[in-house]
Amino acid sequence: MTSGRAIIVLAAGLGSRFQDAGHKLSQPLGSTSVLGATLAHAIGSGLPLVVITTEALVAEAARHVARQDIVVLEAASRAVEGRGDLRAVNARLGTGASIAAGVAARSNAEGWVVLPADMPLVQSATLQQVAAALRDHTIAYAQLHGQRGHPVGFNAELYSELVALQGDEGARRMVSRYPAHPVEVDDPGVLVDVDTVADLERVRGLWGRAETVPQ
Repeated sequence: MTSGRAIIVLAAGLGSRFQDAGHKLSQPLGSTSVLGATLAHAIGSGLPLVVITTEALVAEAARHVARQDIVVLEAASRAVEGRGDLRAVNARLGTGASIAAGVAARSNAEGWVVLPADMPLVQSATLQQVAAALRDHTIAYAQLHGQRGHPVGFNAELYSELVALQGDEGARRMVSRYPAHPVEVDDPGVLVDVDTVADLERVRGLWGRAETVPQ
């Protein structure tokens, strides 16, 4: 039995460039946090979701979604706590492994829209548009003025390949191997992520001019 298309929020990255200031997803953004803003837009889409994260961010994620909608990647958590080899963790986990965990957690969905948690400006309507495109396309992605961005959606026919992903390259290889449909959106947020402190300051400036976070 299917349950429509689901959003997978990827929040298991180590955020290593923010070590001195705390994890980048916990950084304040207006009245919420980077992760909180991303989750608010995901919730605002009305689509079911799952958050893939580490133990260090469970409390922050649980402020916005039910604990049953949070999946903790243990190896990533050990790395965050300094109990794992970062190189080995990145090889075993990465974005691909996070996607695999999300797909497995929502295995009855008709497709999955993958949203990096460090993209807090992506609007709810964009998530809905990419999800809708999966009715007719194997892979769909958001773009602005012809420039490819996020999120990226995968149809349920790719389930077996998605749950086998690992490392950082798996999803990219799938996108290059299958026809991918661009979904043109009026949403600059599809091109904006928070990777460095400078990125965060830029996003804070944009946030001040953006619409309020959905309630």
